[in-house]
Amino acid sequence: MDLVPEPADEPTPLEATLARVGDRWSLLLVDALLGGPLRYNELQDAIPAIATNMLSQRLRHLEGERIVVATPYNDRPVRYRYELTAAGRELAGALRLLAQWSVNERGSGPEHAACGTSLDARWYCPTCDHVVDDAEISTVRYV
Repeated sequence: MDLVPEPADEPTPLEATLARVGDRWSLLLVDALLGGPLRYNELQDAIPAIATNMLSQRLRHLEGERIVVATPYNDRPVRYRYELTAAGRELAGALRLLAQWSVNERGSGPEHAACGTSLDARWYCPTCDHVVDDAEISTVRYV
């Protein structure tokens, strides 16, 4: 009896997502661009630990995945402004959930500017216009 599972022909949704944006630098770039378009040097300033070759590589990868779009703003030399596509902006929710997980582990995170209370990420149903509690969530099955 062989107990080793056979590899699936198709990647799972999580595997496909990780192939698109599953590394540290890509997620940090998406996070930096959530505030609006930035130029290359502005991205370097936003993520000071990233090497220039890695920044270029990650931007090209994110462009290829249609998460980021580069728009030229100067002809000589050619310089670009980078901006999230609609698909890239959809990652904001996932980044909030990852940040919330870290907050739960470390005890610090984003706060409500009006009162200073730590913020919680919540599931929200736009059809019902309702914040959904854990007990109301049905299990999602990936195939």
